[in-house]
Amino acid sequence: MTHLEPVGPTRTLRVFVVENHADTLTYLSLYLESLGHTVLSARTMAHALEMLPGANSDVVISDIGLPDGDGWQLLEQAHLPASVYAIAMSGFGMNTDRLKSKAAGFRQHLLKPFAPAELDAALEEASQEAAARR
Repeated sequence: MTHLEPVGPTRTLRVFVVENHADTLTYLSLYLESLGHTVLSARTMAHALEMLPGANSDVVISDIGLPDGDGWQLLEQAHLPASVYAIAMSGFGMNTDRLKSKAAGFRQHLLKPFAPAELDAALEEASQEAAARR
């Protein structure tokens, strides 16, 4: 992400971020909060699996490379409701990585470093889906 300037009319969402890199987690959380979203976070797969059941999240954004597993395993083990919009973010951007993300249940696969507009577009789609369910 290159700047922290909010873009787009996305509705307020509950976003759960799983990212082990402290600076990335901090800046991503600040960006999401600047858009008005509520942000919960975990730095490991184990911690995320503990927290996710009670988090009542609209969106899960997970790094693929985690210290105790990967985002694909996380999504498979979390058993999230179908209403949760999952976004993978990773330095792994080969077509096979994107296909693996889709197979695991991620709706988007953002390649790091990604532009805020890419994240904004995914959040807007998640917001529209959440609004349609309400």
